[in-house]
Amino acid sequence: MRLVIARCSVDYVGRLKAHLPLATRLLLVKSDGSVLVHSDGGSYKPLNWMSPPASLRVTTPEETEVEEGVVEQWTVQSAKTDDRLIINIYEHLHDTSHDLGTDPGLIKDGVEADLQRLLAEQIETLGAGYSLIRREYFTAIGPVDILARDGDGRTVAVELKRRGDIDGVEQLTRYLELLNRDPLLAPVRGIFAAQQIKPQAKVLANDRGIDCITLDYDAMRGVDDSESRLF
Repeated sequence: MRLVIARCSVDYVGRLKAHLPLATRLLLVKSDGSVLVHSDGGSYKPLNWMSPPASLRVTTPEETEVEEGVVEQWTVQSAKTDDRLIINIYEHLHDTSHDLGTDPGLIKDGVEADLQRLLAEQIETLGAGYSLIRREYFTAIGPVDILARDGDGRTVAVELKRRGDIDGVEQLTRYLELLNRDPLLAPVRGIFAAQQIKPQAKVLANDRGIDCITLDYDAMRGVDDSESRLF
């Protein structure tokens, strides 16, 4: 991983257009080809980014840009679309690279891991006609628990929790914002699934167009004794 702190401006050009004016920022260049632009705020969410697969090309700026103070220009080109991230660097403050090795990945607690596996195997729990695309669908900001298609062929991102709260809804919102940038997946809607979902989380999810589903863990495991229940 390469870490660069620089005074820079950033432009996203493609399906969307966005501009970040000149400021000091952290640029993360990962071995998977992704490039993320961070400020010293806003938690862990980047200001802008290019997801893999992508290629980074470093060039000398045009004469007019040199006159404005640009010393180096990065062009991060998506391999799947015409989207580009153009970073004009005015001053390098820090530049270092580190080999992080192979990461074992996020190890979830037993129940959440089981819920993910069971729901992938019983994807029809979400509704008739659902089909699984994959578990742990990778994005630049983390893996989506389950990516599926509904009965109408639309893409659905599922975030799983034992106890669903507002943070989980916020997490799914960030995934949806990123996934809807991909024309091969968009439009993508979200489902927030948990054994228990707090009322505040349901209100926020409904406000953002995210469906909520309560999962019966015992029934999914096949240990629910329906004959012993009163209801």
